[in-house]
Amino acid sequence: MVYVPRTTTWFDGTVEKPLNREPSPETLVESFISDKDVYDRNHGPIPHINADKHILYVDGSVENPLEIPIAYLESLPQHSVVAALQCAGNRRHTMRTKEKEVWGIDWRNGAVMNAEWSGVLLSTVLELAAPTLNPAAGPAHVAFSCYQTPTQDDGYYGGSIPLSRALDPDMEVLLALRMNGRPLTPERGYPIRVIVPGVAGARAVKWLDRITVQKQESSNAYQQRDYKILPPQVENKEQAAAWWHQLPSLLEMPINSVIAYPESGVEVTDPRVSPLEIMGYALPQGSKGPVERVEVSTDGGATWKNAEIPTPGSRWSWVLWRYVYTGPLDERTTFLCRATDRGGNRQVAGGQWNLRGVAYNAYGELTGLRVAKREGIRPITVRL
Repeated sequence: MVYVPRTTTWFDGTVEKPLNREPSPETLVESFISDKDVYDRNHGPIPHINADKHILYVDGSVENPLEIPIAYLESLPQHSVVAALQCAGNRRHTMRTKEKEVWGIDWRNGAVMNAEWSGVLLSTVLELAAPTLNPAAGPAHVAFSCYQTPTQDDGYYGGSIPLSRALDPDMEVLLALRMNGRPLTPERGYPIRVIVPGVAGARAVKWLDRITVQKQESSNAYQQRDYKILPPQVENKEQAAAWWHQLPSLLEMPINSVIAYPESGVEVTDPRVSPLEIMGYALPQGSKGPVERVEVSTDGGATWKNAEIPTPGSRWSWVLWRYVYTGPLDERTTFLCRATDRGGNRQVAGGQWNLRGVAYNAYGELTGLRVAKREGIRPITVRL
């Protein structure tokens, strides 16, 4: 079957200049549910699709190939999940500046969002298609594809996950139609996208038009020649070429936390006069959530104090946290944060450098704050 952009589709942007942006630190952590100014990550233009004419094809190793209109998906049992969606390269700027140069967009801490996603469980659709592969008997994957537009490194965008995860309703892999109770916008993947809780956003294919059950992973460039943790001896693209096929694709993201606000280097009021409120987010490792503890250290990690988590997280969500500091402060004062999830995973001091700058999860850090002579930054209003 040949896939080409629908005649009812128009495009926003180009392959050469896709939309990639992140929110400001204060916007990032102002609400437990991300509902405005969220990050965008694209490898090509944004297609604007007529949902009434859009068809989702399900094929490959299945007994019943399907051609599903969006209206039929709406008629199936609906499921909602609160889950963080995180770019694999989130915090790349920190890896670049604290360790050494990496290859990729200079994301700071904002390539992440936390939302309620609603739609149809992938396991429900696969049950209708009846896969003929048995994950227990050998390699088996589910590939997701968007053939609406070419991308920077391939003629389409694709990704895949193991069939075992796709078939397990407890993993809550979703064919999402709505975000926070409203239809997806074109930027978020309207009319349908994949949400794979706990897994790098690279697999959460937007503008989905094909699902294929197959023995191998997706052959797309973004599954095979990107979004993998290269070993530290690989220092350029030429060296990477010999390694891509040897490495597993990045799936579950590691436990992580950051200090989002205030930013390093800004002026603040003396905390002994007006308490300094430090805020951030924390994410569980893969399927091992929720985050149950966030700690802050002001002595290089020798001792730690618990931060407050006003809204408990769920298995797949982030938590927002706050810590109030009332001690002395100068430009040498450094705040560190670390998270622990229900599965016992705890963030460690060092992140693993890799050429693509993915899955970075060293301690969050805030440093270089300066005491203002009069008045520093004002606290932000947060809806938790």
